[in-house]
Amino acid sequence: MGSSQSTINSFDLSNKVIIITGSTDGIGKSLARIISSYNPKRLILPVRNRKKGELLLEYIKTSKDGNVECIELWDMDLADLHSVKNFVDKFIKEVGELHYLWNNAGTFCSGLMKTKDNFEQQFQVNHLSHFLMTSLLISTLKNSATPESPCKIIHSSSNSQRIGKIDFENLYGEKSCGFFELYSNAKLMNIIYSNELDRRLKGSNITSTACHPGFISTNIGPAGFIRNFIMMFARSPDIGAINVMYPALDPNIDEGGKYFEDCKEVKPNDQALDEELAIKFWDKCEELLNNYDSTLLK
Repeated sequence: MGSSQSTINSFDLSNKVIIITGSTDGIGKSLARIISSYNPKRLILPVRNRKKGELLLEYIKTSKDGNVECIELWDMDLADLHSVKNFVDKFIKEVGELHYLWNNAGTFCSGLMKTKDNFEQQFQVNHLSHFLMTSLLISTLKNSATPESPCKIIHSSSNSQRIGKIDFENLYGEKSCGFFELYSNAKLMNIIYSNELDRRLKGSNITSTACHPGFISTNIGPAGFIRNFIMMFARSPDIGAINVMYPALDPNIDEGGKYFEDCKEVKPNDQALDEELAIKFWDKCEELLNNYDSTLLK
């Protein structure tokens, strides 16, 4: 597998349960289609907008390689922490097994925007809600993983993480902060969390990795010059999907705690490799969630 290949390898996922966030647009849309073609046992796609979810099913149904029979659309809004909690509670109760989790959803804002939970939107959607969802799903992943069939968690980051910075006094734009700075910081958080999660999961037959999907043509971000520029020079979402699939499905990758760009392991921002900072950051995220609602992580 590699982003330069002209065809997409086939995999047998018939005994796998999979969750992909951010599946109604861009990379996630291609990822959902490609993964569905591998006939997973259940492919659960959390969607904020039910109409866009139905359009996704129609897109996959009319594609040459998609399979809608395995797909289930479930309601979830990453900008609403209680929606995330409700999704996970339902998943644990009704499904109870999970083998692949793609934390792929992301947003890019051109200004300081707040969620209903009063967190900066890029911080919550790109990181904090995935942190909550993944934390609540760890027990299910552990129960599903075996030495012969390990489980994989993949976080879609960005090479903008290279200019990101963790400032505990300005973690989610409490002070003035540029919109691209907030985005870059959140994408750095993806890698810090992925690496620390992998350390905590050692010996559990679960790995956590992060990757940059590439400079891809997507609908992320506001309409206007920036998006038009991206559309002119970016690569297709299928290439991004392959880059995101690579850490999970390439048989030569059996360790987590890595960061990939264009299907190659590369060194991320130095802060992503700081284990003391990662522990402090993890604790801070739990503190934020518990202060907001002490029942979220239970």
